[in-house]
Amino acid sequence: MKLVTSFLFFLYLFETLLFAAATDKNSEDSNYAVVFTYHRFGETKYPSTNIRLEQFAYQLDYLKDNNYNVWPLSKIVNYMKENKNIPPKTVAICMDDAYVTVYTNAYPMLKKKNFPFTVFVNTMPVIHKSKRYMTWDQMREMSAHGAYFANHTYSHAYLTQKRSENKEQWDKRVRKEIEKADDKMRKELGESVNTNPKMLAYPFGEYSVELERLLVSMDYVGISQVSGPFGKDTLLTRVPRFPMSETYATKKGFLLKLNTVPLPIVSIKPEETMLKGNNPPTLRIKLKEPHKDMLCYKSNGDKIDMKWISDTEVEIKSRKRLKLPRDHYTCTAKAEDGKWYWYSHLWVFRQK
Repeated sequence: MKLVTSFLFFLYLFETLLFAAATDKNSEDSNYAVVFTYHRFGETKYPSTNIRLEQFAYQLDYLKDNNYNVWPLSKIVNYMKENKNIPPKTVAICMDDAYVTVYTNAYPMLKKKNFPFTVFVNTMPVIHKSKRYMTWDQMREMSAHGAYFANHTYSHAYLTQKRSENKEQWDKRVRKEIEKADDKMRKELGESVNTNPKMLAYPFGEYSVELERLLVSMDYVGISQVSGPFGKDTLLTRVPRFPMSETYATKKGFLLKLNTVPLPIVSIKPEETMLKGNNPPTLRIKLKEPHKDMLCYKSNGDKIDMKWISDTEVEIKSRKRLKLPRDHYTCTAKAEDGKWYWYSHLWVFRQK
């Protein structure tokens, strides 16, 4: 089983690299999208996961008034998988957890604009009829007006392997979390839900190489909460999204992220996100072309030390230890037409 899973994962990596090599330079410059993700709408007592309604209204108006292509995330993923060119100014809108304010506050605004959107549902609170979450009836109504639904597990549990479990226990637990949610959604919302393609948004945005291999074996695309544009070289187990909460959803913050392009990267080392004692970790990035103006930061805004090995290869290491339970490095550089190259790398600490 382990050999089969590893083979599928490395076959997937090979296919990704093959697609990247087959794409011409013109496609490389434009074949990307920006994906935004939200949680709560108009719930100001939860500022870290909420967006104010006036902020959301501004963002939707801007996308509409400036002729952006708002696509379902599934369509963007399928274009990437099939090596089709994505037009400039393409974005996707996502929500995680299925909070009730998606239905009461966001949905009417999106419906008015005729914008599609994707809701990643953790099904347990919906099954238990929590008042803070949507109902299946509300989701069925939304599905007729631009809503797509995908997997966010059954109980929103951490999916990376815990210290207290072996590989077999971990594998069984994760598969159950994913399959239980998928079965319930298909029963309530229809057989087509979460099938073309199958997508999973990682709870808490956490993933590891081992979890990525498991998703590949289950034919899933992995959706993260790591910030950055979604480009043709992006691994389909690490699809990035820009989280939009009150702090980051300012006009300036929204426009900055809307105008990002993928940092042209050849390789990243280590590929593993899980930290095992090496805190702070060193990240080595090999670029396709020189970007000596690139700067890197921790999630709290602290600048990270950079050591250039060559014109296109750099080592990045924080001066201070990273904070539990997860952190990230973000690197940016100026691009053409007022845009910014952007790449973020996740670091995760193992749960007990």
